[in-house]
Amino acid sequence: MQIVHTVSFPDTETLSGLSPLPPGLQGIVWDMRSAPVDGGLDAVDAVILPYLNAGEVLSELTKIPNLKFVQAQSTGFDGIREAAGSGTGVANASGVHAAATAELAVGLILAKLRGIDDAVRAQQERDWRPVRRPSLADRRVLLIGIGGIGAEIARRLEPFEVELTRVGSTPRTDAHGRVHDIGELHALAPNHDIVVTVTPLSDATYHLIDATFLAALPDGALVVNVGRGPVVDTDALTAEVLSGRLHCALDVIDPEPLPRDHPLWDSPNALITPHVGGNASAFEPRIRRLLASQLAALADGRTPANLVQQGPF
Repeated sequence: MQIVHTVSFPDTETLSGLSPLPPGLQGIVWDMRSAPVDGGLDAVDAVILPYLNAGEVLSELTKIPNLKFVQAQSTGFDGIREAAGSGTGVANASGVHAAATAELAVGLILAKLRGIDDAVRAQQERDWRPVRRPSLADRRVLLIGIGGIGAEIARRLEPFEVELTRVGSTPRTDAHGRVHDIGELHALAPNHDIVVTVTPLSDATYHLIDATFLAALPDGALVVNVGRGPVVDTDALTAEVLSGRLHCALDVIDPEPLPRDHPLWDSPNALITPHVGGNASAFEPRIRRLLASQLAALADGRTPANLVQQGPF
């Protein structure tokens, strides 16, 4: 049975790109920062959240009296279920960002290991500085989070001849071998040169990478975060990086944006990108395909994909 009839879109471009909508659905434009275009919110059943800075407008969901479904354009969904309410279905964009985020993760690893960030600084000074750097080959990589993005990172690391250890929410063995439990992290830390975190944010993963874990890493280890900023204790990581003992490459951090006076900006041991893991050319066609599929399911009365909260479906 069709339970969604009116969908709000975050901008006219998104609505136009998906028009004509499937029979039985109508769309309005609402950026969640101003009054909706084409009427009020009483008739709205479903909301497509904006891609960027969605967390800033989640409280607006409480203004929709008949909300049945919320679609995120991000893989992460922290805060959305709480804002939507337990009776609302919530779906994320799992799969849309996997390739691009995995690319960036590997790029950050290579850039930091091979000193490409230092080479850029040297180029600006017209200074020729040949230095022997660690290769990615033979590095021991601890991958924390083995969902869609984690699986793509693992697949891209394979040709680089690394020793890969995977960590998930529960211990198990799958087609690719052993998956360790997050409870084993502190025991695993001393035996790894690179840590990559791509786990979702939850009560169990908040500050998962803490001072104790960081202290257990060997000297010179590299911490890469392309998941959620608060998974890593920023203060603890900053202390280790500023000491010169550890390196980091961060696409996400807590807080975001990183304050202009934060000491990590000036550390040669840090490489920072502004949360752009999924924001690449692959995003537009892939999110459009997902949204089109979700709208077709809603119009047909079928259960949409990627539900992270069941709601009425």
